[in-house]
Amino acid sequence: MTESPELRMKRLPLHHGSGQIPALGFGTLIPDAALTLTATRDALEAGFRHFDCAERYRNEREVGEALQAGSAASGIAREEIFVTTKLWNSNHRPERVEPAFEASLARLKLSYLDLYLIHTPYAFQPGDEQDPRDQDGNVIYDRGVTLLDTWRAMEALVDHGKCRAIGLSDIGLNELIPIYEAARIKPAVVQVESHPYLPETELLDFCNKNGIVLLAFAPLGHGMKPGLLEDPVISAIATRIGKTPAQVLLAWAVQRGTALLTTPKSAARARENFDISVLPEDAFNEINHIQTRQRLNEVVKTGVPGFIPRAKSA
Repeated sequence: MTESPELRMKRLPLHHGSGQIPALGFGTLIPDAALTLTATRDALEAGFRHFDCAERYRNEREVGEALQAGSAASGIAREEIFVTTKLWNSNHRPERVEPAFEASLARLKLSYLDLYLIHTPYAFQPGDEQDPRDQDGNVIYDRGVTLLDTWRAMEALVDHGKCRAIGLSDIGLNELIPIYEAARIKPAVVQVESHPYLPETELLDFCNKNGIVLLAFAPLGHGMKPGLLEDPVISAIATRIGKTPAQVLLAWAVQRGTALLTTPKSAARARENFDISVLPEDAFNEINHIQTRQRLNEVVKTGVPGFIPRAKSA
């Protein structure tokens, strides 16, 4: 457990010399384009330097515009900002990986990416339709490509120099281990849902032993009610230490050694979420002993993200 009072400034090292990832990250899953612009700039102003994007969110252009404008206004150098985006399921074929990467890079207005993730381990029918379905409404999967095939193409991106690190998202330990063992360039980051109701302890142990950063999404329970923010243990700790339930949850996630993503949509909320400090040891342990178990997003079972509404490709 870190002793630093500046928990919000914590950075976690990435292996194979690919830099450090700020533990506190801003997730850009925001359906509204105008809100994406303002929320991203507000997060940057509040102190966030880690921004997590995805081709599937359909707002990389807005994120890129906000980061460019905000950085210029504040004098923030590109090297101070850590930007991630993700390869979508319909681009798993090796020949589609680099074009998808370059398209994301162009939309984000960047010359390189700090981290590129395979959004889910599931390959969908290749093409421009992000949510391919048959006449019965079932997802059309691509059985002609393996996750390792896609990973090899991801490794080539690092070789070409425009991508500093690569990783996986929405994956379980059983699917991660064979990729890790076969990989020439090991995954630097694994992004999964994780919070006190889904601590992913076994996966975190594996990541810690193998130099992989576990990046937690939905650390506040994605606004589900009743949920983590209303949990009696969390609420009691928040009252006791003079912090909000959100600040308690985010501090817990960083103290246990993970990075995290949160998506404040206002300047005030961005400042709140960034203002975290070390929890007392007894409070940290109380959270570790919460017994409730609940997964909020079933994407690990199907490759279909539970937090993104279905829509046709633009």
